[in-house]
Amino acid sequence: MIRSIAIVAAAAAVLTACGPKTDTNASDASRTEGPVVSTSEAPRNEAVDTTPTTGESGPTPGASSYTEAQAKSAIESAGYAEIGSLTQNANGIWQGSAMKDGKAVTVSVDYKGAVTAL
Repeated sequence: MIRSIAIVAAAAAVLTACGPKTDTNASDASRTEGPVVSTSEAPRNEAVDTTPTTGESGPTPGASSYTEAQAKSAIESAGYAEIGSLTQNANGIWQGSAMKDGKAVTVSVDYKGAVTAL
């Protein structure tokens, strides 16, 4: 019996200690709750670089998350037209045929979105 009372008393003490805190200065408007975070009206940086690039150094092998439609869109953004079907090689690079300046070329898109004429 004494053991049960001691357990109940210990549980009550823990619950009292961990219970909700009462705010004695609830009307204090200068008090800041939580971390202070600065904000700006315009984003300070972009999460993803969406500017099309042309690969002067060639495509970079790597696991690509681009779909075929996204790779075609990147090729179109780089100024190519009449883009044929694309295939992804073992290095993760999308490749296919396209036209630019009246010439048929083979183009590729690597995992970074860099468009390269091969």
